[in-house]
Amino acid sequence: MEPNSVPKGTERSALLSGLMRVAMRAEHDKTRQSPFMDDLLGGRLEAEAFTALSRQLWFVYRELEAAAQSLSDHPLVGPLVDPGLSRVAALERDLAHLDGPQWRRTLVPVPATRVYCARIAEVTRSWPAGYVAHHYTRYMGDLAGGQIVRNLAATAWGHTHEGALFYHFDHIPDPRAYRRRYRAVLDELPVAGDEPPRIAREVTHAFHLNNAMFVDLAADHVRAEPADR
Repeated sequence: MEPNSVPKGTERSALLSGLMRVAMRAEHDKTRQSPFMDDLLGGRLEAEAFTALSRQLWFVYRELEAAAQSLSDHPLVGPLVDPGLSRVAALERDLAHLDGPQWRRTLVPVPATRVYCARIAEVTRSWPAGYVAHHYTRYMGDLAGGQIVRNLAATAWGHTHEGALFYHFDHIPDPRAYRRRYRAVLDELPVAGDEPPRIAREVTHAFHLNNAMFVDLAADHVRAEPADR
């Protein structure tokens, strides 16, 4: 072992999965406390707000999964690609249930969703390591906090299956174990130098893009608090 070196994998773990996890934790509460998500998770919004979120997620995951397909042979992205994570087909079944068979005809992204999708497309073209940040942020978030929304959809709006399939990972029976394995794969990706902190910063950016989408949704679904008289 060379002087000042660390055991194999330790440096990468600290610089990649560790940094990404810290970045996610730092932003998680801000997302949870956004007016849209706070009211949604608090059961204060109508079923239409849940449907509106599903509509916007369809655009995000369509971009995310098209990128995964195009980068499936890339050394940074390929090891993370797993059909068991794919959400587009589930979202399409959900929207057909929620909006009817013609759901595509009126599907429109809010401005923040367009920006979000454009960023995913940009890193797919020019910086695949940045795509890793978006893959991690979305799918690991779905496997963790997304299950809270799954329970809410069942209790608040009766969507125990159809309408909330997006939150059902039928091919991943143990999400916690899957997340551990996913982080282990991150630690083996061939990244070094300044790249891990840069990827972690993109995790933060992914959260900001997601929160901007919530702001746009809040404009239509969250009632303003009455001003003090």
